[in-house]
Amino acid sequence: MREEKFDGHLDRPVVIDLCHPCQSFWFDAHESLSLTPGSTLALFRIIGEHTTRCQPPVADTATCPRCRARLRRTHDMQRMTRFEYLKCPHGHGRLTTFLDFLREKDFIRPLTAHQIAELRQTVESVNCSNCGASVDLTRDARCGHCVSPLSMLDMKQTQALIAQLAARPDGAVHPALPLGLARVRRDVDLAFDGFERDEIWFRDASATGLVGAGLSAVARWLKRHA
Repeated sequence: MREEKFDGHLDRPVVIDLCHPCQSFWFDAHESLSLTPGSTLALFRIIGEHTTRCQPPVADTATCPRCRARLRRTHDMQRMTRFEYLKCPHGHGRLTTFLDFLREKDFIRPLTAHQIAELRQTVESVNCSNCGASVDLTRDARCGHCVSPLSMLDMKQTQALIAQLAARPDGAVHPALPLGLARVRRDVDLAFDGFERDEIWFRDASATGLVGAGLSAVARWLKRHA
C-alpha cells in the first residue's frame, strides 16, 4: 500500500494507506471521521481516476498492518445505507473498499424506478458497481450475482461537499462567501448537468458501472478545476 497525506480537522494531518489494485483504503482508528471536506474530495478524485471494471473482493484472510492480527468483517450503517469493512480486533484500524467508503459517507443511493426505465431505453446491460458482474437490464434491476440493487453516485451530495469548500475551515464567514457559493453551484450545475444523457457517461456506465461512471465524471470535473 502507498501512504498519502491529507488535511484533517483541527489542522492535524491524516495519513491514509491506499491500494489501487484492490481499490481499498486502510484507515487507522477514527481517521475516516477526521477528514476535511477538501480531503474527502481529494479521495473522490483518486477513486474516480482508479475505478476499474471489476472491484476485486477484499480477502477475509487480510491482516492488520500494525499487529498482523486477522481482520474481522464488520457490518455497519450510515443513515439508511449499509456498508462493511474489515476491522482490526485490537482497534488499530480498518480496511475498506472504495465503494464502501462512499457508502459510509452517504454518497451512493439506489436508482429510482423512473431512472431504471430511462436507463433501459439507452443500454441493455451495465456492470454491477459492487462485484463487477454484468446486469441484464432487460430482465432485472439488481445484480444476479451479489443481489445488490443498481445504485449511482448521489450528485446532490457531491455538490454539497464542493459547496463546503467555499467556507473557511475555522467557520468564520468570509465576505466573498455568498458570491463564491453562487459560482461553485453554477459550475457544478453546468458540469453535472446531462451526465445521465451524455454519451461518455453511458459508455463509462456500461464499462465500470453506474457508480464508476459518476466517479469518473467527478474526477474529470476536478481535473478541469484543480
